[in-house]
Amino acid sequence: MKKIIFSIVFLTLGWATSKAQTFNLGVKAGVNLSKLNADFASEENRLGYQIGAWARIGGASLYVQPEAYIGSKGNKFISIQQDNGNEVSAEGKVRFTTLDVPVLVGTKFGAKNLNFRLMAGPVISFILDENSSFSSAYQQATDFDNYKNQALGLQAGAGVDVGNISVDLRYEAGLSNISKSEKYSQKPNLFQLSLGFKIL
Repeated sequence: MKKIIFSIVFLTLGWATSKAQTFNLGVKAGVNLSKLNADFASEENRLGYQIGAWARIGGASLYVQPEAYIGSKGNKFISIQQDNGNEVSAEGKVRFTTLDVPVLVGTKFGAKNLNFRLMAGPVISFILDENSSFSSAYQQATDFDNYKNQALGLQAGAGVDVGNISVDLRYEAGLSNISKSEKYSQKPNLFQLSLGFKIL
């Protein structure tokens, strides 16, 4: 699956570069509202950040936008368990620092200094740092080991450019299980809002 996605990404980048009418480069920063979808507990969204750079290659109707940014994602799990007939509340928290590399294909419409964009594409996240804490009962119940060092997802969203300023709102759906646990699947999902500035 990953090989197919990477092949499509590289073919798309090659095509866009050969057909490119414009090339833009910029920086971006923003916030994430993330959670790990899990079937063993309820989840709470956690606020994080992102900061990085983007490039945009292509014409007015179709463009490719590869990006690279450092971000933080996390989740808080809350579970009610039975212990000798008594209900016991347990919780766990996890926060990741990741390097995210999306490659988006999009279209834009409008005037030169005011246009609207739609985009979608795959994203791969590399975990740079993991900070997690779980109660012992919760860890035994869920058989947590730790997390894989990368995850694959899909981003889709919309944006607007006003001069050199761009604003993007996206949703990212996790496609791969990030947990090493054999009992439970966890897939990261998040909303992100970012502000960008075109420098080239």
